[in-house]
Amino acid sequence: MKTSTLTAAAFLICFGLGTVCTAADHTKDSLETVQANLKEKKAVLVDVREVDEWKEGHLQGAMSVPLSFLKKGADSPELAGVLAQQIPKNQIMYAHCVAGGRCLAAADLLAKMGYEVRPLKAGYDELARAGFPKAATK
Repeated sequence: MKTSTLTAAAFLICFGLGTVCTAADHTKDSLETVQANLKEKKAVLVDVREVDEWKEGHLQGAMSVPLSFLKKGADSPELAGVLAQQIPKNQIMYAHCVAGGRCLAAADLLAKMGYEVRPLKAGYDELARAGFPKAATK
């Protein structure tokens, strides 16, 4: 295949089929490092799953910022203002979802807003099994 054919094929795979393509990579930080950074207030934990998933269970201390919300307002100064009030830009932001995919897309959007985002490959269930406490649900 020629390079132009490969480029066209990659474009169709990423955009023509509705798949989310991202430039972000999962963090190399160990889960122990993540926990230490959260405990020392060097970082915040952001759950990018959708609201219904959040309501079914989430991690203690995590903030809900659904990917769909980020996609709707990715270029919105209003969204940037709301996030800036809740999440200081001088802290690391660890993003998680269920299986590590959506957090990559969210990381790209949040990085464009000036955040240092480190997407976690570990999803909600894996983080809970690793000792991240679950929040009490009603």
